[in-house]
Amino acid sequence: MNKVVLITGGSSGIGKSIGEFLYAKGYTVYGTSRNPERISHSVFPLIALDVRDKSSIQNAVAEVISKSGRIDVVINNAGVGITGPIEEIPTDEIKNNFETNLFGPIEVMKAVLPQMRLQQSGLIINITSIAGYMGLPYRGIYSASKGALELITEALRMEVKSFGIHITNVAPGDFATNIAAGRYHAPLVIGSAYETPYGNTLKMMDEHVDGGSNPNEMAEAIYTIIQHPNPKIHYKIGAFMQKFSIVLKRILPDKVYEKMLMNHYKL
Repeated sequence: MNKVVLITGGSSGIGKSIGEFLYAKGYTVYGTSRNPERISHSVFPLIALDVRDKSSIQNAVAEVISKSGRIDVVINNAGVGITGPIEEIPTDEIKNNFETNLFGPIEVMKAVLPQMRLQQSGLIINITSIAGYMGLPYRGIYSASKGALELITEALRMEVKSFGIHITNVAPGDFATNIAAGRYHAPLVIGSAYETPYGNTLKMMDEHVDGGSNPNEMAEAIYTIIQHPNPKIHYKIGAFMQKFSIVLKRILPDKVYEKMLMNHYKL
């Protein structure tokens, strides 16, 4: 029997690449988008879902169960970037980021867990970020929202393990997607105390995304994880130095690591 996979944010970027790869492998794939009617030529069906809307999540999950009778794998991929000096980012934008990157995935998990518990099986893969392992300058809100999802996963996987349900994190580094175009950028304020350092850092971040890895690497990694009978708690996917930065944070004194990051961002 083909496994049924639900991917939030499946209309572009990493989510689309994962969906197309799994579809080609014979999985029954459902992607989601806030406006699926605007998306053409998707090889797998797209369902309307806004992770900031609880009823939208519940309706999408009910639709998948109605059509396929089960949900075997959920990939919490929907997310949004945000950059800017924390002092200058509007509070509403901070709240929106957490609604999308943290509270949304939590609501998706709450919506699918009853079905997985009924099946006595299931796998939830939360797409986080290597940025979630460290507080990065001018990406602090993004780091915090993704880091929080990492910790939620650690806790929840222990709560549901006895039901035959597995939950894991996959933290990607920089991949060549359209995330830079879709993220919220706090305006570069002329005359601000942050004008020069934030402007330089913003340019560097966009260059990193443009020069990022092929999203198919993420798709292949997700496929491998799905095949594993007992997935690990954490996976990191990306360039060697991005993954190694997490190791360095564990072994270096805090101020040494901070200095390394400041040198990297020329702060």
